[in-house]
Amino acid sequence: MIPGGLSEARSATPEVQEIADQVKPQLEEETNEKYEQFKAVEYKTQVVAGINYFIKINVGGGRFTHIKVFKDLSGEDHFELTGYQTNKTKNDELTYF
Repeated sequence: MIPGGLSEARSATPEVQEIADQVKPQLEEETNEKYEQFKAVEYKTQVVAGINYFIKINVGGGRFTHIKVFKDLSGEDHFELTGYQTNKTKNDELTYF
């Protein structure tokens, strides 16, 4: 993978679901919504001064949200929600934002 470029889309893994679950409270606070369903379906990564995870989340009712989560190089599992896009569909491609 080219540093700075996005990887190919891959199916979400249990690890990616854990990352999404860790930032769910941040997203709920920022969007002022409570998500009953919050299932990661696919993701892309980007190597920067850490790793950006771009994750497509099924939030129910045919609605999807794209989130961007940053993990620094400290080696600790600290994840920070750094961006999101709401009102997405299942077919919307994960792109850089």
